[in-house]
Amino acid sequence: MSLTALVVRHVVFEDLGLLRDVLTERGYNIRYLEAGQDEITAELLVDADLVVVLGGPIGVGDAERYPFLTPEIAAIRARVERDRPTLGVCLGAQLMAAAMGAAVAPTGRVEIGFSPLTFTPDGAASVLGGLADVPVLHWHGDQFEIPAGAERLAETPGFPNQAFAAGRNLLGLQFHLEVDPRMVETWLIANAYELAIHELDPREIRADALAITPRLTAAARTVVGGWLDALDPLDASVTESGGNDASGN
Repeated sequence: MSLTALVVRHVVFEDLGLLRDVLTERGYNIRYLEAGQDEITAELLVDADLVVVLGGPIGVGDAERYPFLTPEIAAIRARVERDRPTLGVCLGAQLMAAAMGAAVAPTGRVEIGFSPLTFTPDGAASVLGGLADVPVLHWHGDQFEIPAGAERLAETPGFPNQAFAAGRNLLGLQFHLEVDPRMVETWLIANAYELAIHELDPREIRADALAITPRLTAAARTVVGGWLDALDPLDASVTESGGNDASGN
């Protein structure tokens, strides 16, 4: 059965990365929606079998300067209110949190680079438990509060809200599980100014990316594959997609 995955992308280099193969192996036809260019409506998002909202260098509070964010949040709200399978990454998770009524705001600091997560009991028991001791890429300065009714899953020393889940179908990740470490050079180039003003050495991030590639690639496939396989079986389109194994590369 052919399934539709709509992927909301805010900047071209922040794409599905490691998650693309996980989706295609499960029969999803992937379509990108370019935020700020394509119209993102509630009807469009609600009808998709899966929606993935990716990251970007703007924030929920920037809607006055980037007015496309307002209808985008409204469209995400329509989807999450129907409990349709939705994955948010970094800005995408912040947009999900805002759509679910939670506050999102700048912290006045940044978290950039590879480092591991600390899991809450709920997080350790969730699919994210597959990331135990696996450093993931962080690149953010804003932070979401945990939406009402959702579970807080992970934290880091500077950012206590790194992930949330609401039931089986809604998952928000502050960190970048999708980034293929082999492609991190694109991130270093695109964010050269930000690295410079925060006095962060791209050589360190590059070296960490090279060291973590095999472990992170396998872990990302396991985590996202596990989440897809556990989507609410009451969603007929998901039930019919089958349960392929995603435990290896």
